[in-house]
Amino acid sequence: MNPCSTCSPRTQSFIGLGLIAVMLATRLHHFGDTLHLPDASWAIFFIAGFYLSPGWFLALLAGAVGIDVASVGWMGVSGYCLTPAYSAMLPAYAALWFGGRWLARRAGNDLAGLARLAGAGAVSTLTAFAISNGAFYWFGGRVAETSLAQFAQTFIDYAPAFFGSTLMYLAVAAAAHALALRHPQLARHA
Repeated sequence: MNPCSTCSPRTQSFIGLGLIAVMLATRLHHFGDTLHLPDASWAIFFIAGFYLSPGWFLALLAGAVGIDVASVGWMGVSGYCLTPAYSAMLPAYAALWFGGRWLARRAGNDLAGLARLAGAGAVSTLTAFAISNGAFYWFGGRVAETSLAQFAQTFIDYAPAFFGSTLMYLAVAAAAHALALRHPQLARHA
């Protein structure tokens, strides 16, 4: 059962708007640098799938696209990744969302629950990365001569950053979840 299926609309809004705020704060610098945190969007879609009702998927998707359009159009961020393959982000984000939904029905407050979180997070992130990286490589029009070997190399080159940042944020979310379970009075004030 979804941990927040019985949450009040106020709690759902608190979580959803908080996730959008984190996305806004981190999305402009995908891998981060010394001054910026890495993009939390992938973890946010997974976390939202775990906690929020399905309508939030569309809100987060609109937020992600809106941030990208604003950052490229008005803030001078490179539009290199905005190719015809950008539409593949929909199924990539859906893979993360559904990974969170799957986990919500199977989560537990024990070591097995933590193992399911790690597994669902890793599988969802791998699936999202395969979709987005594959679409960009094969259909993005940025690579003149494609090959399986070169695609495998791009996978090896970029996957660690996506996995590392996503799993880092999921670990923070898991710690916050555990804290809320341990101290339910904290969650009631949300």
